[in-house]
Order: sequence, then C-alpha cells, then structure tokens
Amino acid sequence: MPLFEAFRRALNVPRTEMIVRSAVGLIVGGVGVVAIMMISVTDRTRAIGVRKALGATRATILWQFLIEAMTLTGIGAIIGLFGGWLVALAIRSSTSIVASAPPPAVVSALLASAVTGVLFSMIPAACASRFDPVEALRRE
Repeated sequence: MPLFEAFRRALNVPRTEMIVRSAVGLIVGGVGVVAIMMISVTDRTRAIGVRKALGATRATILWQFLIEAMTLTGIGAIIGLFGGWLVALAIRSSTSIVASAPPPAVVSALLASAVTGVLFSMIPAACASRFDPVEALRRE
C-alpha cells in the first residue's frame, strides 16, 4: 500500500499543475473578452443610444452583449477543440498512444467557455445597458 499511496501523490502534482494552468488560461481569456467587449460597446455607443431611444430596455441591451460574448467564446472553443482533435489525430497516427477527447470533456470545455464569456462580459454589458439615450447619441 505505501507504494500505491506514493504513486497517487506523485500524480497529484501534474494534475494540480494542469488545473492551475487552465485557470490562468481562463482568466487571461476572460480579460481578452472584457477588452473586446469594451471596444464593442464603445464603437456602438450611438447604436445603443438609438435602440434605447426607440424603447429598448436595459435587459435587452444587456442580453445583446451577453449573447455576443457567449458566441465569441463559443466559436473560440470550437476552434480550440478542432485544433485539439487534429493534434490528437496526429499523435494517434504517428505513435502508439491512443489519444482522444472524451465527449464529457468536450461538453465541459464548451460550457466553460460560455460561462467565461458571460462572467467576463457582465461589466461591459452592464455599462452599455446603463447608457442614457441622449448622452449616447451625442457621443462620437
């Protein structure tokens, strides 16, 4: 039993490292989402003002930007999953390693990207939904 316990503990180090690296990657990606969404909000200030002047509610504007962020991160996740699939295919065909992506991992990756998009776009979306229509229309 002591050998098995030592082996289990030795495997916990790479597992923890992978979790930490993934978390850092999600945070860096989230900062990128915030930057892109802030630029999107700034570029579309007049359009937001027009929509609000025509009767759009805060919730409508908020949902517009949240769905945009989920779409952005979802497409990025699909591209990343496709790239990972290609790498796994190359590894499987050139070595004896059976590399694959289990379906639960694919689903969790897509969910993680969507949640990252929503969480990190809340601030830009909330800023856009709070615009005063008159002030938004005056901005250039």
